[in-house]
Amino acid sequence: MHSLTFSNMSKAYGGVPALADVTLHLAGGRVHALMGENGAGKSTLIKLIAGVVRADSLTVIKDGQTLPLTNAQDAQDAGFRFIHQELNIVPQVSVAENILLGRALPRRFGVAVDWADLRAQARAALKFLGATHIDVRALAGDLPAGDKMMMKIAAALVAAQGTPADLYVFDEPTAALTGEESDMLFAVIERLRAGGAAVLYVSHRMDEVLRICDDVTVLRDGARVSTKPVADTSKAEIIQAMTGRDVKDAYPPRSSAMGDTIARVENVQTRDLHDLTFDIKAGEVLGVSGLAEAGQSRLLRLFMGLNRVQSGRAEFDGAPLPNSPAQAWARGVAYIPRERRADSLCLNMAIRSNIVLPHLGRYGLRAQKRRERRDAVDMGQKVRLKSNGPEQPVGQLSGGNQQKVVFARALLGNPKLLLLDEPTRGVDVGAKYDIYLLVRELSAQGCAVILTSTDLPEILGMCDRVLVLQDGRQAHLLDRAALSGSGDLLTRFYSAEQGGQ
Repeated sequence: MHSLTFSNMSKAYGGVPALADVTLHLAGGRVHALMGENGAGKSTLIKLIAGVVRADSLTVIKDGQTLPLTNAQDAQDAGFRFIHQELNIVPQVSVAENILLGRALPRRFGVAVDWADLRAQARAALKFLGATHIDVRALAGDLPAGDKMMMKIAAALVAAQGTPADLYVFDEPTAALTGEESDMLFAVIERLRAGGAAVLYVSHRMDEVLRICDDVTVLRDGARVSTKPVADTSKAEIIQAMTGRDVKDAYPPRSSAMGDTIARVENVQTRDLHDLTFDIKAGEVLGVSGLAEAGQSRLLRLFMGLNRVQSGRAEFDGAPLPNSPAQAWARGVAYIPRERRADSLCLNMAIRSNIVLPHLGRYGLRAQKRRERRDAVDMGQKVRLKSNGPEQPVGQLSGGNQQKVVFARALLGNPKLLLLDEPTRGVDVGAKYDIYLLVRELSAQGCAVILTSTDLPEILGMCDRVLVLQDGRQAHLLDRAALSGSGDLLTRFYSAEQGGQ
């Protein structure tokens, strides 16, 4: 079994340390978790060992031998493979071409691409994952998020063919996966571990870490706080190490009553949603749950004017639903999509520009940069944003802070209805609590919230009622009085759905 030591890892940006003298020991045949709040230094550490960012200091020792690590090719030659959280793909080409991206394509007679061989290699990689349902001829951009992640993992496995891979780094791999897909991934990780590879597993999901990992290292503010065998620690100890404080309550309590009905849906049918009948009151948090792709996102798009009512009655604030996103924002509907990088943010633009983007009408006909900066700073403070100022490009922020920029944009319009699509996906435990506090504060101010989540404890901990969807149809509507015992009901519902697939 190989041993790897990354010692004295340090990196500073503009004199501000992102990682300070961190040492990480990895062993073949073991899964090592890397945990920490957003901004703790996890992403910087991964970039340093991937060779995509030049370290201020770093020594790499593999089996007693010092290795060079100054660029991505050095990491590749050392046998390091990376599966990143963000789904950076080429959507216009096929799944097979994405899987073999960056490799020399197989050719016939040294000239034409051997498409049969290319697709066979892609199918073999997907078969190793258990993802044989993915059509390698399909356009990558047409895949659901979970299949895109499986495709990216398959690409990493293909890249290892012909060269030994001694380290696999998984960065939040299950953020876009269903429970069934996550189990498939865990089986793959187990095969990699059994084959002698070291696995570095980065995740905010505590239960996953306790389930599949052998060791856990916690970073905080760019420094290593602790490294322990998973068997010798607990969820509470890990949270305390990550945050520097005890987090006794995962969900802040409701502190105010609900108001009058602000939106109503009666017997509504759209192109892909059916039999919807519910209302939502000012200050209420309505959860929308179900299996992946059951229609949760499409329901939110209905209120944003992106999904048309074909029959039935749907009202918001005493008038028909908005018929466009611009009208929705103008009428006080704010939307936080599931894919923040693909659907929410302009990564090369400043924090200020991203926050004010749907609210430019409030600044008049001419740009008012000073007012925009002031609003961006105020909203940044409200959402507890960690940044170098309102002109910092959003792409430089951690995932949790990028999500806070999206929240700041939503709050700037003082929304009457806030639509949250998996708002804490890929967010650490500390940032999650900040988001929950924001939702509670908005609720107390009379803002209605519709929240979709595949995290059952989050639904039960935050929501006043739960709307359960099944294949685009309303299957259950559970009120607050029933929620104390509805965990069993929802669990039975999920089990029945899984068994039916």
